[in-house]
Order: sequence, then structure tokens, then C-alpha cells
Amino acid sequence: MRADERPARVEDVHELAAGMPHVTIAHAAGGNPVYQVGGRSFVFFRNPRPDAVDPGTGERYPDVIVFWVPSESDKLALVQDEASPFFTTPHFDGHPSVLLRGSRIGELTLRELTEVVQDAWLSRASRTRAQKWLRDHPAGAS
Repeated sequence: MRADERPARVEDVHELAAGMPHVTIAHAAGGNPVYQVGGRSFVFFRNPRPDAVDPGTGERYPDVIVFWVPSESDKLALVQDEASPFFTTPHFDGHPSVLLRGSRIGELTLRELTEVVQDAWLSRASRTRAQKWLRDHPAGAS
């Protein structure tokens, strides 16, 4: 198995997000990391919220990660397949982002997670930074 075909891990999110250029890490309430480029969030770890709950128990998910996406069509492509680990909630209606539980991240390969993080960064970086990154990494973005 190629290294990028192994199951993704939560630690990979941190490594990938922090490894993108011009990234700063802020901390939200509760100390969760918020990865930003140019002061704009592109990946963050949520505190448990009432909009993301286990349908069986009603308990709030403690492990939700938010990724920005380039467009509503990209969001729909990730959340419409019921087998996909990505989801959304009414709280995020009209917001260009998808949610992923850390407990389901292994359903993605490292390659797939890399694409999601890169796309999140590209959707929030300045046009100049995004164009430079794409020139330097022609095969790096989906």
C-alpha cells in the first residue's frame, strides 16, 4: 500500500493544515485549534454543539472538524452521498464548509484528506497566495 493510501488520522489534519504556507494557528474557546491563512479560518476543531448530535442518544459529537470548501457544489458533492463521512447541519446552511467527525476520519485515505485540506486552504487564501501555491504544486490540488 502506498503511504498516501493508508487511512487518514486526526493527527494528519494538524500536520497538513499547519504545513500549508502562511498558516497561523489560533485557539477557539476550549482551546481547540483554528488553522488560518491571512486571518481567515480554513480548518477548525469544534466544541460539542447542539446542532451536531448522535441521532440515537442525542449526545453532542465531541470530535467535529470543519473544513471550508470552494463552493456550494463542492459541499454538496461531499455530503450528498450517505456513505460519505462528511456531513452538514442546518447551522451551516449557506456556509461553504463541511463537517467530519474525527471518529470517522479513517474512512478517508491520507490522499483524500490531503485534497480536502488543500482545497480548504485554497478556498480561503488570497488569490495571489493560491495562484503561487498552484504554480508550485501543479499536481497538488484536486
